[in-house]
Amino acid sequence: MVKSSLPKTSRLASLEFPGRGITLSIAFQAAAAGLGYVGGYVINTYKSYDNFLQDKYALLPAAIIICVAVAMFFIGLIGCCATIRESRVGLGLFLAIILVIFIAEVSAFVLGFVYREKVKTDVQNTMSSVFQQYDGKNPETTVVNYLQEQLHCCGVKNYSDWTTTQWFNSTGNNSVPLSCCRQDLKNCTGRLDQPQELYTRGCAEELEIGLQSVFSYAMLVILGFAIVKFFSMLSVCVLTCKREDSGYQPLYSGVFA
Repeated sequence: MVKSSLPKTSRLASLEFPGRGITLSIAFQAAAAGLGYVGGYVINTYKSYDNFLQDKYALLPAAIIICVAVAMFFIGLIGCCATIRESRVGLGLFLAIILVIFIAEVSAFVLGFVYREKVKTDVQNTMSSVFQQYDGKNPETTVVNYLQEQLHCCGVKNYSDWTTTQWFNSTGNNSVPLSCCRQDLKNCTGRLDQPQELYTRGCAEELEIGLQSVFSYAMLVILGFAIVKFFSMLSVCVLTCKREDSGYQPLYSGVFA
């Protein structure tokens, strides 16, 4: 019978080491899926209201999240191979890439905080202009109606803002668009002398709250994953040091008595 010359504890360590590494790699791929979803959610929300936002760089945090998610997927594969083969070089590369991703996530968190504060100014500066272009037919009309229906709002600050638009003065019927009507009322005509039938909150405030909530959600997720990355780096360091200290050789190395 062929017996291994490796001590029992070393053989167990050689089995335990890849198992932990594979678990860590799978966790990275799961995290990549989560980050990809968050990045896509932020981009999709931004595109729904991009007519009211001037700064296109507000998508930069989401773009960083998507890039990190893609990188993490491939890093999970690299880490899996490195831990199965117990490659010191592979584990070192794995650790270095995790560090780069950690820095990228911290950068995305900081940028998210900056652009979250810029949303308010950005929305207020553009929304009035878009509402002034409303004429009942053009693309701006579709955008404004969609905004008011989705956010249950009317006007920039409130429904009285419509009285300063060219569309209101041209119609002469003392009414606002039907998209200002509350959805639970079927016979609403949009007339200003029946304000109880209209949404009373302004769209600027509602959009600011919505976008800031999205940014806050994304920032919390990024922060959570950044913390996970930090402990992942510690885990890889522990695995590497444990391998060096145990003094065992891989089972496939052919060292048998």
